[in-house]
Amino acid sequence: MNRQVNSGGGAQNPTSVERKGDRELVVTRTFDAPPSTVYRAWSQPELFRRWWVPKSAPGISLVSCEMDVRTGGKYRLEFGAGGSDTMAFYGRYLEVVPNERIVWTNDEGEEGAITTVTFKDQGGRTLVVFHEVYPSKEALEEALQGSAAALAEQLEQLDELISSMGE
Repeated sequence: MNRQVNSGGGAQNPTSVERKGDRELVVTRTFDAPPSTVYRAWSQPELFRRWWVPKSAPGISLVSCEMDVRTGGKYRLEFGAGGSDTMAFYGRYLEVVPNERIVWTNDEGEEGAITTVTFKDQGGRTLVVFHEVYPSKEALEEALQGSAAALAEQLEQLDELISSMGE
């Protein structure tokens, strides 16, 4: 799986989704903002919740967003679909280097991935590399059918948010 996805933002900043081997997924996209701005959108709950839920998932909302983005900190994201049932995603931040890198666990199931997001300065623009390593081939396959399938749309929404921030 190696593809470029343009989800509404034009060809200027396409999202690349690439499967590497049996257990890795790498998603890249360049944003027209410095790393500090893009990092804030990943690390501040009030910004993160504005772009993380795909708009194509009608009725899904992020009902709770707790993020202590620091090495050793924890996060918990709780999603709802209109009823009383919610689904929680949570884990720990293994490494946080402001404006450069965030590494976290996905602890909600035994097949959780380790996610690394890097923010690389490219002369006032930022190359974001989203890299996930899954414990098995089956876990990656399941993610590609579920949460990972929405990454291109989520990064498009992040691009829209960053553009609206006007920094």
